[in-house]
Amino acid sequence: MSLFRHAQFFTTVNHLTDLPDTPAEIAFVGRSNAGKSSAINTLTQHTRLAYVSKTPGRTQHINFFELTNGAYLADLPGYGYAQVPEAIRAHWVKLLGDYLQHRQQLIGLLLIMDARHPLKELDKRMLDFFALTGRPVHILLSKADKLSKNDQIKTLATVQKALQPFAERQEVSVQLFSSLKKKGMDDVERVVAHWFAQLPSPKQTEQDPSEWTENPD
Repeated sequence: MSLFRHAQFFTTVNHLTDLPDTPAEIAFVGRSNAGKSSAINTLTQHTRLAYVSKTPGRTQHINFFELTNGAYLADLPGYGYAQVPEAIRAHWVKLLGDYLQHRQQLIGLLLIMDARHPLKELDKRMLDFFALTGRPVHILLSKADKLSKNDQIKTLATVQKALQPFAERQEVSVQLFSSLKKKGMDDVERVVAHWFAQLPSPKQTEQDPSEWTENPD
């Protein structure tokens, strides 16, 4: 059975003190308007599980969804959109940063990038920042249907080459993805299933108990 299918909304968190007690989590993150919500909806086979907005910067909380294996999916605030009040922007930057660096239940990060504009400066900063945790990152080059077949191949090869320095410090992988064409869903499933398979057994677990802003494009 699909890990993502039949995912259900669990809770919304605006402060780290309100984070739920979960066994394990994967998180989705990306620059505002990169296609993160659409990717979540496609993978879970829901039309509006994660709200898709034409207004970047709409998501300012961490939304949790329960997966079929009992673990959780965390939908993180988009980064890189500056046209919001400073107090709100500062709050969600801190929320995002503290969650990524200190959430022990987080086992891997799914980083969404628009295939037409991959590896922006803030995406590179995100990779650098998350590398400190030692946890894996899988990149979805979303909206791949906007590119021709040849451009898809070229873009994937270019990003893979550009990721080589990052791969020396952390486990990082990349694939093409299209919410519109339902392309790449099985690949995401395999990567995430592998992450969960690497989790220690409950007995082992008991023994071993900034700023991302830029002007919008």
